[in-house]
Amino acid sequence: MEPIIVFENVHYTYPGDELESLCGVDLTIEKGSFVAVLGHNGSGKSTLAKHMNAILVPDAGRVLVDGIDTADEARVLELRRRVGMVFQNPDNQIVANVVEDDVAFAPENLGVPPAEIRRRVDASLRLVGMYDYRLHAPHLLSGGQKQRVAIAGVIAMEPEIIVLDEPTAMLDPQGRKEVVDTAYSLCKAKGMTVVFITHHMDECIDADRLIVLSNGSVAADGKPAEVFANRTLMEREGLDVPETTRLLGDLRAAGMSLPEERLDVEGCADEIARELLRRA
Repeated sequence: MEPIIVFENVHYTYPGDELESLCGVDLTIEKGSFVAVLGHNGSGKSTLAKHMNAILVPDAGRVLVDGIDTADEARVLELRRRVGMVFQNPDNQIVANVVEDDVAFAPENLGVPPAEIRRRVDASLRLVGMYDYRLHAPHLLSGGQKQRVAIAGVIAMEPEIIVLDEPTAMLDPQGRKEVVDTAYSLCKAKGMTVVFITHHMDECIDADRLIVLSNGSVAADGKPAEVFANRTLMEREGLDVPETTRLLGDLRAAGMSLPEERLDVEGCADEIARELLRRA
């Protein structure tokens, strides 16, 4: 697949800080992929995300998004039409008193014709499963529903890339599942490039790729099963691994022939059952 986001030796230090938040990051994200970025608090995850649509620009090095240098001030609007951002608190992104008006807000500000706005609003709300709530007041929705409305507002801009910066941090388990399922749908059904920033291990299981950040540097990069299999690294970074990874690893250590890549609960159970039948 072709690259769509490229970090080239990117350094960044927040004003007033002594330590760098990004320390020479080299990274390429491919078009149409679902990439999860994992790390402890202060690892640089949100700083990385904000470099993807020029909220922040590098002190040194450069970031290219679909060939656009994020430091090119003349192309910032063009860049932000390509990259939609969803943040932790959906209340900070909801600006209207009716769901469909909120989703229409960004296209209206981009000068999209009214008939096209109507089409985009309806399509975006259907995509995130919120069409039936289009006339509801956002403040009466659950946290997961609000976050899906915020995602619909970004989708209505029709970006090529959507970056979700810890979008489930303030949600309960059901809300988290709704948002994660929506993000995967955007990538797999619509072909969007999705960058999902999180500190929840289970939200990374089905990603095409998992990047672990540590103190502003890339500590690991690969398939989720490969990264989680390195339990020494995960423990060093203060990160847990999915329970399925831990269980399969312990059973392999006990002599059972089991794969590393079955991270979902159903798949893990199937592999254990298959191995037990083989031994029976």
